[in-house]
Amino acid sequence: MTPPSRQPARRRTAGLRREAVLATVPVAIAALLSAAGPAAASTTGTSGAGDPYFPLAGNGGYHVGHYDLTLRYDTRERRLDGKAVLTARATQRLTRFDLDLKGLKVTSVTVDRTAAAFRRSGQELVVTPRHALPAGRSFRVTVAYHGTPKPVTDPDGSADGWIPTDDGAFVAGEPQGAMTWFPANNHPKDKSSYDFTITVPKGRTAVANGRLLGRSTAHGRTTFRWRETRPMAAYLATATVGTFKVEQYTTPDGIQVYNAVDPREARAAAPVLKKLPSVLAWESKLFGPYPFRAAGSIVDHAPDVGYALETQTRPLYDSAPDLSTLVHESAHQWFGDSVSLTAWKDIWLNEGFATYAEWLYAEQHGGPSAQKTFDALYARPAGDDLWAYPPGNPGNGGNLFGSPVYARGAMTLHELRRAVGDVTFFRILRAWTAAHGGGHGTTAQFVRLAEEKSGKPLDALFHTWLYTKGKPTGA
Repeated sequence: MTPPSRQPARRRTAGLRREAVLATVPVAIAALLSAAGPAAASTTGTSGAGDPYFPLAGNGGYHVGHYDLTLRYDTRERRLDGKAVLTARATQRLTRFDLDLKGLKVTSVTVDRTAAAFRRSGQELVVTPRHALPAGRSFRVTVAYHGTPKPVTDPDGSADGWIPTDDGAFVAGEPQGAMTWFPANNHPKDKSSYDFTITVPKGRTAVANGRLLGRSTAHGRTTFRWRETRPMAAYLATATVGTFKVEQYTTPDGIQVYNAVDPREARAAAPVLKKLPSVLAWESKLFGPYPFRAAGSIVDHAPDVGYALETQTRPLYDSAPDLSTLVHESAHQWFGDSVSLTAWKDIWLNEGFATYAEWLYAEQHGGPSAQKTFDALYARPAGDDLWAYPPGNPGNGGNLFGSPVYARGAMTLHELRRAVGDVTFFRILRAWTAAHGGGHGTTAQFVRLAEEKSGKPLDALFHTWLYTKGKPTGA
């Protein structure tokens, strides 16, 4: 994500559902309680994935392998009708589990085609299947719902999720917005493949992730079918709707590009979007092969949003991007999308890396060197916002998108580069994307990898730049 025009921030907190403990109950009684149903601790999926910044984000007890989303959006009435089919696997015995869904009216839930009981509890859709799901069992959940989707408002006042526009919707989900338009296991730890079938009024275009499989128009409506086969976190999904000029082509590397641009932004966006193939080729040389087979951009006209987001395969811009923003969001396809977070506190692995990609691009394309950019930042006084908190421990969800995460995160990478040299530094970046592509990574894993590839002890460097409060000394 590129930072909002206002200082970015995110998220409320809440406690995890308390589970009963059976350890002290006699075995026979414990067995009876375990079979009794939803109240048994070992058979209830938790209402959160355990993230300390966002305790209710995601859910426990299952993994979603695939989402099949069928949506119809009326741009005039701003009504969304949806059916979500989630193919999942139980990671424990389940008599009850949660999905993240905020707002919208749920009309039915089935588990393996059998009606299931459900209730709402804040942002949780609590589902009780008719029969318990054994650990390891694959199952299918179908949720029918409708209503007027609304964004969530983050602590800094910025909008996140399904954001209405004058001709459709700008759909950006970092970090919590996916639940505003489909029921999800909404934490980056749970990555899935996706199918989207989106019907909108004729004349509007619906753009999602991956490849466009087809479109058809009948009775005044157009249906678009999209598919993303590579694992994707829910916050990176989009179903943006608008009046767009569409451009499609295939790069020499075989990447299918789909650009959708609001006509009001087309003139300003054209020279930047023209550089997308060369930017991806340049980043592929530095970071390893491009991790997807589809690419492109969604350039909307959403003046009240104030940020861009690295929606997987097809970044989403609230207006025509400049070249640095295009480089930043494209770099996220490696750092954040392919290699995803395990916990939100490690977001510097996304934003610090994408910001440093901007520095490297400028350095290699006639702009200032990365060292000069570093020096200008380091010259800022100790009281500057850049040093307000350490990027490796932002402290809370409200600090995820501040300058320490972006700029000081990039400075951390520059210090690493200086310590190990260019050849080893870029070897580390390529090894990181190769080892964790399609999955997840943590800061501790990155530090271990850097030490392994360089043969140098680097704990002190990372401690200073990622975890020390205030302005680091001795740079």
